[in-house]
Amino acid sequence: MSVTQETEKKQSGRSKTKKVLNILLKVFGAIVIVILLFVATVYSVNKISSHSEQKRMETYGQRVSVDGKQMNISIQGKGEETIVLLPGFGTASPALDFKPLISELSPYYKVVVVEPFGYGLSDQTERERSTANIVSEIHEALQSLHIDRYILMGHSISGIYSLDYVNKYPNEVSAFVGLDSSVPTLSEQKIDSSDTQPIKWFRNLGFARLQLKLSADPYDGLPYDEQTKEQLNILIRKNMYNTTQLNEAESMYSNFKAAEQLTFPVNLPVLFFVQKNHPAAENWIPEHEKLIKDSVHGEVVLLEANHYLYRSHAKEIAENFMGFMKEIQ
Repeated sequence: MSVTQETEKKQSGRSKTKKVLNILLKVFGAIVIVILLFVATVYSVNKISSHSEQKRMETYGQRVSVDGKQMNISIQGKGEETIVLLPGFGTASPALDFKPLISELSPYYKVVVVEPFGYGLSDQTERERSTANIVSEIHEALQSLHIDRYILMGHSISGIYSLDYVNKYPNEVSAFVGLDSSVPTLSEQKIDSSDTQPIKWFRNLGFARLQLKLSADPYDGLPYDEQTKEQLNILIRKNMYNTTQLNEAESMYSNFKAAEQLTFPVNLPVLFFVQKNHPAAENWIPEHEKLIKDSVHGEVVLLEANHYLYRSHAKEIAENFMGFMKEIQ
């Protein structure tokens, strides 16, 4: 092969390589543009939808001043005894979410639903979501409404906060009822701010709405009317992954650890409603039983239900609870 032919061959090879690179660059550029357009569409749809939903959102309950911010409290029923309901982590609208249970209890009790900061219609807060702060805020809200004697009823993570609460205010709490409530020995995994930062971007760009769109309806087939479900869905999209709740997630591990040193007061009546078959924790039931082993009045009721057992088994919970209260009086 002559020098000229070899040069032409090299130039031809370079030309082909350049064409391939140009094609790859164009494909890469097209992919980037498609991704950017997709992100922009998701972001725009979320902004427009959020604005529309804000107009359709219905208010409920009453707002009270706590630590310079507004906390929403819902009160139903006029019974002589008061029940204070506390939600599980991330519950978008406690007052609406507890509706089946409220319907069963309100004919006999005054039912007070506290929506902590970052939940329901309450403000958000930058204050650390330690158990001490959450408990003091709930107490301040109740005090402002002159509610000073009540049965505390908490779902999930509120079981951890309630352990602290009943020890701090033993003269106010007459009994505790756990709704598949968390126990200190079965701690959540540690979450750092570095773990929540991507979630903030995920929310701010509108992908939380897309996630919900692709997820199953958590209220499908449950005793919630269409108007309530619509409002629940609006508030889920409003509060999902908000800053206050993410801060609470970051504080969760240390809150569980602090609760390991606590026990229920021996003379405090304690009733646990627990799911019979926990999907992840085999010792879910034994750990609840351990918490009340020294209680003068302690009982565990097992239900064939998931973690949100008050949504599907409200009547059964109410009947067992009222029977328990009659026995201890």
